[in-house]
Amino acid sequence: MILQIGASTILGILMGILFKNTFIINNADHLIDVGLCMLLLFVGIDMGKNQNIFKELQKSGYKILLLPLAIVGGSLTGGVISSFITDLNIAESSAVSAGLGWYSLSAIELSKYSAELGSIAFLANVFREITSILFIPFIGKYIGHNETIAAAGATSMDTLLPVITKSTSSNTAIISFFTGVILSSLVPVLVPLIIGFN
Repeated sequence: MILQIGASTILGILMGILFKNTFIINNADHLIDVGLCMLLLFVGIDMGKNQNIFKELQKSGYKILLLPLAIVGGSLTGGVISSFITDLNIAESSAVSAGLGWYSLSAIELSKYSAELGSIAFLANVFREITSILFIPFIGKYIGHNETIAAAGATSMDTLLPVITKSTSSNTAIISFFTGVILSSLVPVLVPLIIGFN
């Protein structure tokens, strides 16, 4: 899986350098959205064919809420620790980590406060997504299925859902989607709230 992702990325970079197609350049965002929707469609089909998934999800009950809460807690703790080894203060570092992998929204929100902080949020959350793509297959195989969701953060419901599904199971994919929805809902609240303490 890692080799396929790496090869696809390198191929894309080479195509971008060698073949500067105006249509693709002007419509890259729309093409990415179409590709992502296709991936999610097939993930949904895979989930839907397993009739026991939703029953298993109901059995989890309130415990299913613990995973997103643990992810938020872990991310914010990482932000606090980072403040001691960077030039950012605790509020700034925690606000960056509160992006939970959603680089576009966190960057926009923090750019209102500072262009530099917005850039840091963008890079930090992009790096989280890239490292998750690389390490989720390893985490799923050697550490645990829920831990793959923790690595992905808010992107566990969209861009990284196919990677998580491939590396774990259909049951985990349902939990991943649910967790991603909750985390994505929290990002627009947490980021401005935390930076407001600065």
